[in-house]
Amino acid sequence: MEVNQRQQTTIGKPVGYRGFGLWSSRDVEIEFRPADPNTGIVFVRTDCDHARIPGHVQFRIEAPRRTTLACNGVQVEMVEHIMAALAGLQIDNCEVWVNESEMPGADGSSLPFVEVLQQAGIQRQEALRSVIRVTDVTRVGDEETWIEARPAKKDEFAVQYRLDYGSDSIIGRESFRSKITPEIFVCELAPARTFILEHEAQWLRSQGLAQRVTPQDVLVFGAEGVIDNELRFEDECVRHKTLDLIGDLALAGCDFIGQFVAQKSGHRLNAQLAGVLLAENPSQNKWQRSA
Repeated sequence: MEVNQRQQTTIGKPVGYRGFGLWSSRDVEIEFRPADPNTGIVFVRTDCDHARIPGHVQFRIEAPRRTTLACNGVQVEMVEHIMAALAGLQIDNCEVWVNESEMPGADGSSLPFVEVLQQAGIQRQEALRSVIRVTDVTRVGDEETWIEARPAKKDEFAVQYRLDYGSDSIIGRESFRSKITPEIFVCELAPARTFILEHEAQWLRSQGLAQRVTPQDVLVFGAEGVIDNELRFEDECVRHKTLDLIGDLALAGCDFIGQFVAQKSGHRLNAQLAGVLLAENPSQNKWQRSA
């Protein structure tokens, strides 16, 4: 079956953002730069002799609670919110110059990155974007935690995420389902922020992590609800997990036509599914083709 391919895109001009890393607490500056067709998303470490780390699942390494990439001994971490912003806006080719290993945490969502990218403008390019059409059900995970790709009834990219912290948790159970377009991403997903339970935040601080993070930087849930903050959506937690999913699937470096259903999945399973789908469609994997 033929797949309608859209033209690739990049941004119209360089734009920057400053913040600090949620984990490291170090100040960090990033600059989004236009890139040629078929470049993909590439992170450039200006503090490491301009080392280049492709935003691709082949370069993902395991790290707790975040998506980390490494190439030739140089790594970048917490890339999922930037990857989601780029994918959500359908920006395919972009260099992300950064002077630290960890991306800025911003407000815990993708919205600040979306806003600066929109200021840059989006330009179409002559090359066509690679697409994988899901034709069979593919699942990774176990009975409790899993994610699967299913054929779509329409030519669209759709996601459904089921969050389940249990009936005795303040977060509880939430579900979100939608097709994904740039308009829907910007309005319904980009503003959704990172969340954490109060006891988890206390443990991280005891380990010397997240020293600058306050309840205004991420959503911290105590026994009675969100501490010193307000929800942007009633179901903001599951929307953020959906945002993470989009950022992780973007590591495939192509568009998808299919329905993705996730049950409590995290960065590892999300990226694993992206890798499996690429392995099943090697013609769409530019890194495998160039090997």
